Amino acid sequence: MQKNTLPSILDVEASGFGAASYPIEIGIVRYDGAKWCKLIRPFPSWVHWDEGAEALHGITQEMLHSKGKEPVKVCYELNQFLGNTIVYSDGWVVDNPWLIKLFAAARVEMTFTCRALEYILSQTQMEIWHEVKSELATSLDVKRHRASADALLIQQTYLKTRQC
Repeated sequence: MQKNTLPSILDVEASGFGAASYPIEIGIVRYDGAKWCKLIRPFPSWVHWDEGAEALHGITQEMLHSKGKEPVKVCYELNQFLGNTIVYSDGWVVDNPWLIKLFAAARVEMTFTCRALEYILSQTQMEIWHEVKSELATSLDVKRHRASADALLIQQTYLKTRQC
């Protein structure tokens, strides 16, 4: 990645925290500032629900069924939005398996690659990351733990820590 460009950032909200959980919202802020976010209507076989996760992100099962998009459509839109690019996640160990679960269940090939954000962070950025992210969350007045807001906060934290 070039020094002058921002990374595309992805964040996933899920039905829970364990192996039975599945993605329910994906938010992206692309390298050019374009944003994309969708709620995902669960497949009928996806039934796990954790009320602790719901309390964290505020997404209800009713919201998913009334406002969520069909998973296959979400996969095609993700591929269209990201193309053959790399998107980064600060929660890669859970976000990437959720992406794989979504695309496998939808039987759609993923055209983009998801990598761990740490892959592009310098040692200095890693050392100040949490402090800068916390300060930005306060100054940007980020109140909700949702995929689109989190992706923007992560991208802005990347930018601010790169300037240090």
